[in-house]
Amino acid sequence: MSKIKLGNAAQFVALLLLALGTIFVVGLMVEEQPVHALPEYAARTGEACGTCHVNPGGGGPRTMAGLLWAANGRPDEMPDLTVPIAPGETDGQELYDIACASCHGLAGEGLFGPAITGSNLKERKISSTILRGRERSGMPAYEGRLTDEQFEALVAYTVGIASGEIEPPPNTYPLPPGKLGCEPTPDGPSRCGGN
Repeated sequence: MSKIKLGNAAQFVALLLLALGTIFVVGLMVEEQPVHALPEYAARTGEACGTCHVNPGGGGPRTMAGLLWAANGRPDEMPDLTVPIAPGETDGQELYDIACASCHGLAGEGLFGPAITGSNLKERKISSTILRGRERSGMPAYEGRLTDEQFEALVAYTVGIASGEIEPPPNTYPLPPGKLGCEPTPDGPSRCGGN
């Protein structure tokens, strides 16, 4: 009886291997274009993921350059698009929130990018990195996308949180307690709600 069970198990394994082998051979014969993952697109275009995505790790919302690139059929070159990142904004913290917080964290604590708060990075290093980016780590270059005034404000704020001279914003803000109540109205039912 054990010989019958052993024979059935061997037949089952042989059929399973035959099926897997067939699937593998058919897969090799089908000539479809491979799906490109983000690192492959970055290698094709020579750009960091942060050029196309707000989130430099890939996925998530696209930048304007990323939207135009996708609309053009994902060519091997990125569209030449130099767009100011925050027209009219001159506050360093606001510029940091717009350009840097999605990677380095709202308080500079580091998310996809390294932590800035308390890092003691020097102004020269910060300036260079903002202008030229860091291709290997996925940080885009902001040269030509900031006015001189914006660049100076962003560098000053970033240097300030790196050195500890500027306190980064808190992670939470206290809110006043809600008040629920009803107020009588002269011409109808009471109006109820909160603040």
